[in-house]
Amino acid sequence: MRSLHLEKNGIRGLAISESFRQDSEKSVLAGIIMSNDFVIDGFVLGNTTIKGDDATDQIISMYKKLERPDICYIIISGIIISLYNMVDIKKIYDTLMIPVIGVTYADSSGLEETIKKHFPENYDEKIKQYAKIGNREKISLNTSHDVYVRIEGCTENECKQLLNKITVQGAIPEPLRVSHLLAKSILTG
Repeated sequence: MRSLHLEKNGIRGLAISESFRQDSEKSVLAGIIMSNDFVIDGFVLGNTTIKGDDATDQIISMYKKLERPDICYIIISGIIISLYNMVDIKKIYDTLMIPVIGVTYADSSGLEETIKKHFPENYDEKIKQYAKIGNREKISLNTSHDVYVRIEGCTENECKQLLNKITVQGAIPEPLRVSHLLAKSILTG
């Protein structure tokens, strides 16, 4: 199991974001390796099924493709992506044994009703998946913005320290901002 080593400069993380069109069958996942001093050191691509259940396995596959033991953490933009394709960060952590952080930017209540509306035929299954992703914690950043995180493999304090190091302005950590730009560029060609 790797720890965050927040006292060091240059620790590398894998940041994963997505982009998709409502009428697509697949979502583009883009991952970048970026150090906490903002040096980009690699890329990896993947995709997930819209309204599917393959996000977790795809993220694990993307990490393994890189063959990079110097990656100290994974940070993901969202835990429910590609229209209710849920990311199981505990499974990612248990498989890879590195800290995993899922970041969202707004408080979202009422997800159960949304799931009931979009998945009436397999509501029970989706609710069980949702229950497995755990509670979110609100973190107030030095930028005066709040984010909501789910974490495995590190403490809330370590997560806050890391996010403050890699968030230049606003609420979006720089590695996630760049990975989202890459995913959107690939999607739009």
